[in-house]
Amino acid sequence: MKRFRIVRAVLALALVWPSVGLGADTIKVGAAQPLTGRFAFAGVQLNQGLADSLARVNEKGGIQGRKIEYIFEDSGYQVDKAVAVFKKIMAEHAPPMFYGESTGLGKAIAPEINKTYKVLYGSTSFSSELADPAAYPYTFVSGPTYSDMMGVLLEYIAKNPKGDKPTVAFFYSDTEFGKDPIPYARKKAEELGVDVVAEVVTKVGAVDVTSQVLALVKAKPQYVIFQGFVLSPIPQVIRGTRDYGLDISFMGIFWSMSQMIIDKLGEDADGYMGVNPYAYYYEDDVPAIQEMRAYNAKHHPDVKHRPNSYIQGWFTGMVFAKCAEICVENGWDVTGDNLVKALESIKDWDVGGLMPPVTFVNHKIPSGRVYRADAKKGRFVPASDWITLK
Repeated sequence: MKRFRIVRAVLALALVWPSVGLGADTIKVGAAQPLTGRFAFAGVQLNQGLADSLARVNEKGGIQGRKIEYIFEDSGYQVDKAVAVFKKIMAEHAPPMFYGESTGLGKAIAPEINKTYKVLYGSTSFSSELADPAAYPYTFVSGPTYSDMMGVLLEYIAKNPKGDKPTVAFFYSDTEFGKDPIPYARKKAEELGVDVVAEVVTKVGAVDVTSQVLALVKAKPQYVIFQGFVLSPIPQVIRGTRDYGLDISFMGIFWSMSQMIIDKLGEDADGYMGVNPYAYYYEDDVPAIQEMRAYNAKHHPDVKHRPNSYIQGWFTGMVFAKCAEICVENGWDVTGDNLVKALESIKDWDVGGLMPPVTFVNHKIPSGRVYRADAKKGRFVPASDWITLK
């Protein structure tokens, strides 16, 4: 805990303007970050991206001169611990904005946020359920929901059939994460004229996927969409079906579109596809990525690459700062209610190509781009333009 307090102080002071102290006129952002535990592989980067994004705002003068103070503690990717961190930070600092570690935390604290804390809340999650302003009026999603991501992929499939009629199989984990978008995906596929020829369910990290591979061999889908996985068993499934000589295009959503999967698959990664809400760190022709890379070159000169999770954290920091800026420009107090009003007013916001111009629809951004893995380059390259769902 002591180490995180030191890091927090460095981020809030030394990294920004060492000669200027943070006083009562700062705008605070709290966070319960999964810096340890099974989600730490992404949590450390999410935290750094959010911290860097807010520090960058301070370097550019803050929100009309008001600095942003970032206050975070490790949640260990445990909902009970994360709830305790949330309540502790709220009691000690009362930030009007908060970032949470998971879908589970968002659901657990929603009743108290709605009734008592009234804080603008973002998180790591792309849960379809959380993007419901009626039930979660203070919560937003930093991009498309899992349902939206499936919708983007299905629209791509509908426009790129490999036969007379496009066919797809849904391959998902037996978890809330895996099941989240499936009802929507079934309906969306029907609307688009895409035949769902199989639904295959397995455990996260499954080692033996023989029966699941045989189910795909029998169904012979043109496309397979993975949902509810980060890595395993995706490589095993891809290699297993290729042993049968099937021409299947495999696709994933945000969490299975990282550099890890290319590194794991090697040559077998070629042609693997999926949806990403953001540009990749190596897309150096994107103005927002150029700015991000310049900031890292200055403050993290040893870092050569940033993963998707870092970029998600960075973009969430942009959203927090934008909402605070709208409040200050309009003379509104920076409160949760006013921040929500600011969020809902965002229309066609130019985010420097990191995403298409951003409009929040039901507290989410229903846009994404399909990327394809290029094994020789060892990276993902665009396979479509940005797709925004209506």
